[in-house]
Amino acid sequence: MSHADLGAGIDEGIDILNELDSFFACADTGEVTSIGVEEWPEMYEESSEAIVEKLVANAHLLPNLRALSLGHVDRDWCEISWIRLSAVTPLLTAFPNLERLELRGSDGLALVPMRHESLRVLRVESGGLQSSFVRSVAACDLPALEHLELWLGVENYGGTTSVADLAPILAGDRLPALRHLGLQDSEIQDEIAAAVASAPVVARLDVLDLSMGTLTDAGAEALLGGQPLSHLKVLDLHHNYLSDAMADRVEKALPGVDVKLHDRLSPGDDRLYVAVSE
Repeated sequence: MSHADLGAGIDEGIDILNELDSFFACADTGEVTSIGVEEWPEMYEESSEAIVEKLVANAHLLPNLRALSLGHVDRDWCEISWIRLSAVTPLLTAFPNLERLELRGSDGLALVPMRHESLRVLRVESGGLQSSFVRSVAACDLPALEHLELWLGVENYGGTTSVADLAPILAGDRLPALRHLGLQDSEIQDEIAAAVASAPVVARLDVLDLSMGTLTDAGAEALLGGQPLSHLKVLDLHHNYLSDAMADRVEKALPGVDVKLHDRLSPGDDRLYVAVSE
């Protein structure tokens, strides 16, 4: 079994669709279990729609595909908020055995609520995730999903997700296998922490990740005043605005939990910022 990186380091004169055609014509695609579509020319102007259509049209040549990623490039190539994606429902429909889907970017990203029996990991890295997409994820039936990670971002870069949009995820009814929940990189991290404090899904998690956002003492206080978190293996709160006293309280309250509190920023900063936006 093998992994294929497509678009890595390509020049603007090379057509990613031609590269895909060559891949399907020449590679032993039946042995491919993982594909990463990294760069494509002018990905800040051209969406991933044609790439998705090409993958879907050749799904029969990828019977063992289990992992797929789109747009995982660093900012030297394209800022995360500029990456143009498209609807990913066709991918999930065409690949019913897909276990891992990782996306970087959010512009144009769309999903129709559906049931997928095999997906175990869904990661979306963005500087601003639209509420419509989050609501669609929340409305999906994903009985095998173990790891859900959403970088929610900021309103200035398209992030419109509210706590209400997250309610079905926090209830967990459609996510019976979930063990890792990341609601990260948000400018409403305190509100999310308060909602998580009483969320039914938390009781069965191994990892709760509320990192990369604007978490302050108020959000940490809500977490400590909510349901027990001592069953967690990891509570990731890195990149936060906790005071020294609050950080100490969180660690002492959860002695058996790997609490990640690095990259603490000054609570007195006039402007709180998330780790990833533009």
